[in-house]
Amino acid sequence: MRQVLDVLKDSTIASKTGKDDRSRFWGQYKRVAEEYDDEFLERYNGDMDIVLIFSGLFSAVSTTFIVAMESKLSPDPDDTTNALLTQLVQIGLGNFTAAGSTAASPASGWSPSTLNIRIQSIAYASLSFSLLAAFGAVLGKQWLGYYKSHRYGRGSQEERMKRRQEKFDDIVMWYFDAVVQSFPILLQFSLFLFGIALGANMWSQQYTIAWVIIATTVFGFLFYSLTVMAALVSPACPFQTPISTMLRMLCIDSEIIFKFYPFPV
Repeated sequence: MRQVLDVLKDSTIASKTGKDDRSRFWGQYKRVAEEYDDEFLERYNGDMDIVLIFSGLFSAVSTTFIVAMESKLSPDPDDTTNALLTQLVQIGLGNFTAAGSTAASPASGWSPSTLNIRIQSIAYASLSFSLLAAFGAVLGKQWLGYYKSHRYGRGSQEERMKRRQEKFDDIVMWYFDAVVQSFPILLQFSLFLFGIALGANMWSQQYTIAWVIIATTVFGFLFYSLTVMAALVSPACPFQTPISTMLRMLCIDSEIIFKFYPFPV
């Protein structure tokens, strides 16, 4: 501490209006803290804005896809119309036996196929994860706003700076970074599920188009996996993603746990 104050005493960065070393120290702390907080808030607010915009657009596309597949979960009304017309024709021809053997409502014995139910389940899961990511992004912006408005409070400069440090320590202790980084991961997982549902749905209609969708989905998954692996191998890698950050944090925490609480062999 004494060495830091000696450097700040002759530095133009430190304020010359401070009355003593303590006031100069907290004045310098305030400038550094505000610079860090501005960058911190801008980065996470930007991330939350991206999640909100992308999840909104993706949810609209996913909803349209789900609505287009809804017909596969309910009987076709044309089947009932055709059955009734067949009965009228049989009655007009005097074939009452054939008319009586034709079901007037084929929908009574109809049920959706297991494949369609699974595809719809995956599609709805994709939409749910997308909406959950948007909900988390809204909460994240509220948390950031609360930190920005309550980080200092009232009191002397020293009291306000100590309160800010307590708030920031709580952010680290409660893994705020990991929680906020999980929202883009939910959105990415939602996109992956959507690719699976889209490919499976098209597989029952047109194989060529289905292969294009499946190949694109697999390529995107492999590309993303390679970037995550590269980021885990080298922290200096520019291809950092939320999931690589979370995995690195889990690895560090696991090493700390095994170091201080070794399991018996």
